[in-house]
Amino acid sequence: MLEVTALGWTLTIAVIVALLALDLTMGILRPHVVGFREAAAWSVFYIAIAVAFGLVFASVAGWDLGAQYFAGYIVEKSLSVDNLFVFVIIMSTFAVPEKYQQEVLTFGIIIALVLRVIFIALGATLLSLFSFMFLIFGLVLIWTAVQLFRHRDEDPSIEDNALVRATRRILPVTDEYVGGKLFARVDGRRVATPLFIVLIAIGSTDLLFALDSIPAVFGVTQHAYIVFVANAFALLGLRALFFLVKGLLDRLVYLSTGLSVILAFIGVKLVLHWAHTAISPQIPEISTPVSLAVIVAVLVITTVASLIKVRRDPDAIAHAGSVRSHARDQRPAEH
Repeated sequence: MLEVTALGWTLTIAVIVALLALDLTMGILRPHVVGFREAAAWSVFYIAIAVAFGLVFASVAGWDLGAQYFAGYIVEKSLSVDNLFVFVIIMSTFAVPEKYQQEVLTFGIIIALVLRVIFIALGATLLSLFSFMFLIFGLVLIWTAVQLFRHRDEDPSIEDNALVRATRRILPVTDEYVGGKLFARVDGRRVATPLFIVLIAIGSTDLLFALDSIPAVFGVTQHAYIVFVANAFALLGLRALFFLVKGLLDRLVYLSTGLSVILAFIGVKLVLHWAHTAISPQIPEISTPVSLAVIVAVLVITTVASLIKVRRDPDAIAHAGSVRSHARDQRPAEH
């Protein structure tokens, strides 16, 4: 059983906050257009930190728990790439100037991290109190996987977002960006800028992703500490990863299909775990090494198949996928 001391939690949170502050400094205090070389360097930096933490953690806590961390990190990282898809769609829909995209991304990551902390605490409490929550989480993931597979060739509709519509009804919104401001005074009255609407869209999107990703990572490990660090390290590199891969996302045409398979697999794993503990110990469970192998294999096959598809059909375009059907709006011309 993993027991993390108060000092361990404090040091971990301090490292996460320091890295978040670094991201905040780069994204908000120094807004600029991020080039490929800068994005690649920061992406390697964050991945290296996540891997180094995993190796140190495994050497201290044991390689079984280390494998759970790496499995959770890979699951969250793959789901984060799908999250990036939606970020790209939001940025394109609202024509966010490139020099302000870092600011939006950094706030989006902060919102996502806060929401995940809340859901991690809630999820860990529910799982400790009610064993049937493993069944509930598993069924939710299987349902999400089926819906994502059914609508794998669609993108989420940002304009149909209820919070975005409500914000536009309640607040006056200017059509123009006013520097990096969320609110500005135009013609003598205070108005919200499109940047504020973008943050509302990203925040509500983060909420939906948190509802999927937290049950998914709890399917890999039931330790709240591992769930937290896997989420934190997966999210911290998103700002750099966005600028690194935003031109390549359209090539991952089978990403939503691969994610639906991963979510379904983890859903089945959770259901089997519930059945093993609640019905009969003779019902088999899926081990962490098998989970890690399946997740990595699905992601590799998905990536290779996507590249082959795009090479054979250059007009093929990837989609983020959606859990419900939308009137199919075409993605902006740049994508």
